[in-house]
Amino acid sequence: MSLILHGYHYSVYNRIARLALAEKGVAYDQIEVNPFADIPVAYRALHPFGRVPTLVHDGFVLYETGAISRYVDRTFAGPALQPGAPRALARMDQLIGVIDSYGYWPMVRQVFSHRVFRSAAGRPVDEAEVAHGLVGAAKVLAALEALASEPFLAGPELSLADLHVGAMIAYFTLAPEGAALLGRHPRLAAWWGGLSRRASFAATDPGLPPADHELDRVTKA
Repeated sequence: MSLILHGYHYSVYNRIARLALAEKGVAYDQIEVNPFADIPVAYRALHPFGRVPTLVHDGFVLYETGAISRYVDRTFAGPALQPGAPRALARMDQLIGVIDSYGYWPMVRQVFSHRVFRSAAGRPVDEAEVAHGLVGAAKVLAALEALASEPFLAGPELSLADLHVGAMIAYFTLAPEGAALLGRHPRLAAWWGGLSRRASFAATDPGLPPADHELDRVTKA
């Protein structure tokens, strides 16, 4: 079997795909693609929009993180990452939709990118972006707190919702302001306390960039 994940090391969406593969216990090869540098022509042939990640499984090419994570769950053995009950599955899809549509920009692109990523890369931080991101993130966290089940977001078992939301919370809480804001939401804070200790999160931790790393739009997937 040939399974290759093309992705950018620091991309939150690349990490979501890696988390799904890790939770299923699937071995794969990785090819680094920086979508903010000169994108190879060969990669453009796989992904016409030049973003990441892209999964290639025995010649089958698949891009878009949601499609990849669901495909991984349906294709490979291991614990199911999608609930069987219609309402639990709908809740999982809703949680993923909320974090993708409303959480990614303020939590990752504004708070994490400016407070944490740019600082690590030795670049100036835009405090206005951080402030705006915290306002947006507060609304998202309140919505997630209201929707979350226990002990996992969509019910008693881990699901793709935990991986999608968790990858963004992992970046967001690296900012002191992000960690403090999450702490105001007891259900989410307890959920993250348990989820962050899973082996899959340790195995997929991208770390932070070296100084002078190219970072324009670095976390956009």
